[in-house]
Amino acid sequence: MNVKNLLHASAIGIATILVACTEVAQEAEYETSTEATTTSPAAPAAPPAPAAPAMSVQEHRSSLYGPAPQASLMSQPAYWDEGRESYPQFGDNPVKQVAEAPVSTFSIDVDTASYARMRRFLNDGVMPPADAVRTEELVNYFTYDYERPESREQPFRADIALFDAPWVAGRQLLRIGMKGFDIPAGKRPPANLVFLIDTSGSMRSPDKLPLVQRSLRMLADAMDDDDRIALVAYAGAAGVVLKPTKGGDKRKILNAIEGLHASGSTAGGAGIQLAYGLALENFRDGAVNRVILATDGDFNVGISDPSRLEKLIAEKRKSGVYLSVLGFGEGNLQDSTMQSLTQAGNGNASYIDTFQEARKVLVDEMGGTLFPIADDVKVQVEFNPAYVAEYRLIGYETRMLRREDFNNDRVDAGEVGSGHTVTALYEIVSPQSASRRVDPLRYGDDSPKRKAGVENGELAWLRIRYKLPGEQQSRLIEQPVAVAARTGFAEAPADARFAAAVAGFGQLLRGSDTIGEFTWNDVLGIASDARGEDSFGYRAEFTRLVRTASSLDRLAAAQ
Repeated sequence: MNVKNLLHASAIGIATILVACTEVAQEAEYETSTEATTTSPAAPAAPPAPAAPAMSVQEHRSSLYGPAPQASLMSQPAYWDEGRESYPQFGDNPVKQVAEAPVSTFSIDVDTASYARMRRFLNDGVMPPADAVRTEELVNYFTYDYERPESREQPFRADIALFDAPWVAGRQLLRIGMKGFDIPAGKRPPANLVFLIDTSGSMRSPDKLPLVQRSLRMLADAMDDDDRIALVAYAGAAGVVLKPTKGGDKRKILNAIEGLHASGSTAGGAGIQLAYGLALENFRDGAVNRVILATDGDFNVGISDPSRLEKLIAEKRKSGVYLSVLGFGEGNLQDSTMQSLTQAGNGNASYIDTFQEARKVLVDEMGGTLFPIADDVKVQVEFNPAYVAEYRLIGYETRMLRREDFNNDRVDAGEVGSGHTVTALYEIVSPQSASRRVDPLRYGDDSPKRKAGVENGELAWLRIRYKLPGEQQSRLIEQPVAVAARTGFAEAPADARFAAAVAGFGQLLRGSDTIGEFTWNDVLGIASDARGEDSFGYRAEFTRLVRTASSLDRLAAAQ
């Protein structure tokens, strides 16, 4: 280990000890004080006294990730190299005035990669870069108890909750939840999978190719004789490691997985072409035909231009072969490329940092990962200016669509897999609220539709478009959102309160200036109170990550 890495490892070790000590003290403080958390806007929590003059989230983020970060325990880790690990840059969604822009349109997003990457950074003792945090992916990492649809013909229904926001008095949250139709295990179509494995030299570390191999062995164990799996490796030159093989032939599959080894440069483009060719050559009607790319995200040989790769994959999806991407490891992750490829390929992106995460993605939630029940799913909300003056969509910044895109079936959007839950949160402000940020127009709209909406008590009108897999024409679901549905925050469903806590956490990590005096302690209190059933411990892990982020924030402020 060279001197630089030795010093970095020592710094991280010391920082980890300091974080752990601070977490213990904070947890004791939280458990002994009932005033440390906030569960309603009427009773805001007083943040704990910092050890040094308070530093805003924006100030401490700037000190951590600015162009000239401080040389301290809280500086970027060795793998945070902006030239090698990159994330798409985006700003938070702005506040919209209903009188000027009453309609909001976006593509759904069921990816969860951002949550796992956020966890990686926090576990390593640093805050994640703001652009690595996509709030909707944090919220959608968790499943929620929404009403299940009864038919694949209408594969989901909207579950609405309207309640007071926990961060600023006078604002409300509109939670839109959807639960995808869950195909019974005995009725799931066979899977025809081609795994495209990055075996370049950069994949040598234990959290890369060795973790890929362990993940594949676990998936192979869950496949049956009607499924097919093939392996393509790429490193310098691409090659078929395993031709399409019945899922029941475990020994042959496991031997092929064991034979993978990392060496050479990366020929991502050539590998993708070979994998699609294999998938099309063995295409099976009625099966789920999918290429799954497992990589650290480094495309440096072959078709390295993301726009060319995206065009290739968008063309291939017309054949019925989808693409999903599994990201592994640190140092080379090209998140922007992963996002563009999966969106073009009608797939989803996951980041696997642990064996437990591999199990979550490939076994526990295999239906949502592999088996689509709806394509090109778009959501559109029209707000009634009589009841809503302002709104802000929390997250989905990289998934926004134009109003006219909603009815255009040629515009691509996100996919929903079997049993997937999707959640979106709007922050809204009523015309009478003192929390309005923009003065109202002097002359408002007085259209017949607005009058009817007032008479019917419609706060908003929700539209959802989707295509059944293999269909070219979209279908439409519509329903009103009633003003009468509004409740206080404490009376909102537990799942809605937990989602709000996660959304607040994401906004804190991004350094948002739209959530008032909302604190890490507020997130912790709400998430703990609304945790509910937690069979796999994901929500308990979330509260631990909140404590870690709070500790890191305090340490940064104390410097």
